[in-house]
Amino acid sequence: MKRSRVTLADVAAMARVDRAVVSRVVNKDPTLNIRQETRERVLAAIDELGYRPNVAARSLRTSRAHMFGLFIPDFANPVYAEIIKGAEAEAAAQGYVLVTGSATGAGLGEYMDRIGQGRIDGLLLAGTGDDTSLTQQLDQAAIPWLMLNNRSRGVKRYVILDDQRAAALAVEHLVRLGHRRIAHLAGPSRADTAARRSAGYSAAMRDAGLPEGPIVAADYTPAGGAAAMARLLAGQDPPTAVFVANVASAIGAMEGARAAGLEIPREVSIVAVHDLDLASYLHPALTTVRMPLAELGRRGVTLLGSLKPDDTVAEVLAGPIELIQRRSTAPPGR
Repeated sequence: MKRSRVTLADVAAMARVDRAVVSRVVNKDPTLNIRQETRERVLAAIDELGYRPNVAARSLRTSRAHMFGLFIPDFANPVYAEIIKGAEAEAAAQGYVLVTGSATGAGLGEYMDRIGQGRIDGLLLAGTGDDTSLTQQLDQAAIPWLMLNNRSRGVKRYVILDDQRAAALAVEHLVRLGHRRIAHLAGPSRADTAARRSAGYSAAMRDAGLPEGPIVAADYTPAGGAAAMARLLAGQDPPTAVFVANVASAIGAMEGARAAGLEIPREVSIVAVHDLDLASYLHPALTTVRMPLAELGRRGVTLLGSLKPDDTVAEVLAGPIELIQRRSTAPPGR
């Protein structure tokens, strides 16, 4: 026999409370004033019966979809997986679902058409570039939105990581090892994250009293990193160390160094922004700068939950940033 759907009334009967109490517990109503033992009894009944709220009915009652959107440049970039995990966890804690789309599957306009205006309660934008017409379109949609680790000219609605500090940690590490010819494998020229990391590299080199090395831009992919590394190593006086703007690019950069016949780190050291589990399994294990990616996703959703369509937000996330030294960096050997 087909099992009937568990209803609010079923939970209320088992917990010996009114249905309105169950509803307010499910929706995390901060004004609900009941004894802790009553709340626990309701939660135990929900768990035992396997009750799941009827999202469609709840949306009709509250005029909210209980969904947040997250738009990213590319699912292939492993960095976004960490951000999504944090965003999903916080959305679930608020009783929301996170709907994620990428620029590789469809443009933002098509993504918005698919989810439909009014079917999400807020939108996080990661890496959409500097597009004034885009922000105007979002304002017209009359839903709260926030740029995530990305900024656009004239827009004060973002939360970002301290990428300049991350770049400085990487360069300072290489300088302490004794490197003086330090190149920079940068990110895409139009990416806000790339600009901030390049600025951090330049400032750290000046602070160390060193001239900037060659800077080559690449997309955040292994293929882009390999091609950029080949260009960096083709000069008359190749660097002894390379600061890479992204861990995915660094994977390609390491292969590019090996293809040029160089041993890492004896002949060239490599350090990259972002620490992922895979970094410790590379050969040699990659030195990275760890950033609070999951916390960035969580903070974005937290802000979105209380954001009004015309609010201003300009926040640099305060979170731990640390250098994780592995075997891809060492004192210069040539």
